Amino acid sequence: MAFFTGKVALVTGGSSGIGRATAVAFARQGAKVVVASRRVAEGEETIGLVKAAGSEGFFIKTDVTNEADIKTMVEKTITAYDRLDYACNSAGMEQQPTPITEQTEETFDQIVNINFKGIWLSMKHQISQMLQNGGGAIVNISSAAAIRPIPGIHLYNASKEAVLGLTKSVALDYAKSGIRVNAICPGGVKTEMFERFTKDNPQAADAIIQMHPMGRVGESEEIADGVVWLCSDQASFVTGQILAIDGGFILQ
Repeated sequence: MAFFTGKVALVTGGSSGIGRATAVAFARQGAKVVVASRRVAEGEETIGLVKAAGSEGFFIKTDVTNEADIKTMVEKTITAYDRLDYACNSAGMEQQPTPITEQTEETFDQIVNINFKGIWLSMKHQISQMLQNGGGAIVNISSAAAIRPIPGIHLYNASKEAVLGLTKSVALDYAKSGIRVNAICPGGVKTEMFERFTKDNPQAADAIIQMHPMGRVGESEEIADGVVWLCSDQASFVTGQILAIDGGFILQ
């Protein structure tokens, strides 16, 4: 039986990788799915996959660093479906390893705005709507690097750790309002981001794989399964928690 029949899910960063897999996973469980991303063609492709999975939804072009875009994203969801039950905030970006002495303010602003501010803005407007619904569930995508930092990507590590602090504090505020907020910390996952990070550097790819005791990086669908569980009634007593889906990465 589908977990989410009659429910509505919103996924940011839904044009590829974990976000796309999560949108499809929600659809397979019966949810209507709204996909948000800056990339139009890829976002529409995700909606095609949502429909192929047996559900419905639509794409909205969204820059998660822009509050007007986020507000519009939630408003269009309500206009179309009159409710918002679940959200997965997956939009994010990587950082190439760089000594801190060579990092730029532009890079700082870009990474912090997308990885941290974007989740803060998304939750601000998602929760405003969920309070009107009488509850909901949010899952923020952080990173195992928030728990076990990777050398050279200081801004990425810090932005993802900030997501954990935000998740836990917001979960405290809204626990009695029926809104559960949790985070997932993926290890290395076979996504476009992973491909960009290791582009032209097979040694880097091998090094990342060796950081995982299971001897491989994950699949986007494995992270999406965690999102679905955290949003489901099977996790009804779970809030403010950090779920590592990382092949053992943080154990080393």
